[in-house]
Amino acid sequence: MEPNTPSSGRGPVIRYLVVLAVGYVLGTKAGRRRYEQIAGTYKAVTESPAAKAVIDAGRRKIADRVSPDPTLVTLTPIDSETHVLQPETMAKKER
Repeated sequence: MEPNTPSSGRGPVIRYLVVLAVGYVLGTKAGRRRYEQIAGTYKAVTESPAAKAVIDAGRRKIADRVSPDPTLVTLTPIDSETHVLQPETMAKKER
């Protein structure tokens, strides 16, 4: 094959199939016991109280950034049972 002739593009596909085949063979050789070990470790890590706290904090942080709702601030209360709320961005503009 000459260096300037275009290739048929089969090289990457064949490599991909070889990688899939090797992964399949290695995965089947590892067997169910190894799968259970990996799944058990994952469960132990994600169900620990410390990990749950970190995961929840991360989710809250992401939700706060992604949330379309503006943060509300409390304005002057009308009485002891009624509170007036306003989006934080509007409260900053009025100052």
